[in-house]
Amino acid sequence: MADQAKRQGPVFRRVVTGHDANGTSIIWMDAEATNQKFPDEKVSSTLMWSTDRSPTGFLGGEDEGARILGSAPPAGGSRFTMMEFLPGNVVHGTHRTDTVDYVICISGEIDMFLDETRFVTLRPGDVLIQRGTYHAWANRGSVACRLAVVLLDAVPKREGSVSGLVSAR
Repeated sequence: MADQAKRQGPVFRRVVTGHDANGTSIIWMDAEATNQKFPDEKVSSTLMWSTDRSPTGFLGGEDEGARILGSAPPAGGSRFTMMEFLPGNVVHGTHRTDTVDYVICISGEIDMFLDETRFVTLRPGDVLIQRGTYHAWANRGSVACRLAVVLLDAVPKREGSVSGLVSAR
């Protein structure tokens, strides 16, 4: 795993709305998202927000983007990250989470492998709905690929799936 303290990841601005004491809409946060982890030297994950349940609340005062999470969202909740894969990232084998994932390709291209031979290439504007399948990511292009990724906790729970504070790598 890359040295978490020294590595500089991509910059993502995070704007979070809220309410003041009178119930008026406000900008609660407007700053660079800094909760980053680096599964390897060519992959970064920046947590933007998470929730503990659905439906979730929107009146709390916790920065739910500052939590320490594994690859999966909290039980019954969600996890929203911005991921960046640099060209030539190493594929570490497939993994799965017991989640339904919404993956939006923002820039670059990436191949999502289901096994060693079956894959699909995502390009800017493409949306992938992933339903608890084993998968791996490979950027075989020449520019960084950025993905917006939302994971929703789902059932059934299966042995061998990544869960809790465990990361896929």
